[in-house]
Amino acid sequence: MTERKPRDFFPPLAAGVGLGLTLMGMFLFTGHGLGASGFFTNVLAWLGTLAAPDWTEMNSYLGNYLGATHPLNSWLSWELAGAAIGGLAGSLIAGRFRFKIERGPHTSAGARMGFAVGGGVLSGFGASLAGGCTSSLGLSGGAVLAVASFVFLIAFFAAGLLVAALTGRIWQ
Repeated sequence: MTERKPRDFFPPLAAGVGLGLTLMGMFLFTGHGLGASGFFTNVLAWLGTLAAPDWTEMNSYLGNYLGATHPLNSWLSWELAGAAIGGLAGSLIAGRFRFKIERGPHTSAGARMGFAVGGGVLSGFGASLAGGCTSSLGLSGGAVLAVASFVFLIAFFAAGLLVAALTGRIWQ
């Protein structure tokens, strides 16, 4: 049996136009832009109320998220679900879906997963410090010309270049 050849990636310019139209639609139909990091904070606060309600209520960060609805009633939950389903559908349609861990030839799967989890935790912490993730600050903030958005994007890309220079050897 021959394996189906994957289709080419979507043209970047078309993807950018699609993302811009999606962002504009979000502003027009919901009154807010794209974002994702708030979902994880909502879920953490909700789990905190189940495990340690008094501590969660007294926590100066998580306490602000109490009284909100169940995480599944939040638009962020459905935005993230749509992104995951859309990504899966796109990879299946293009014939690019594979269960594998991308890594360098001298990097173990465990080390690669450690780098991924560590990077995710640092990005999540940075998003909470900055007041939003790359989609909310970078895309939505940039669309309304917020100065903080551009400062964030410069810092985010500079940090990315630094980390890529420091960890580039794991891919070789």
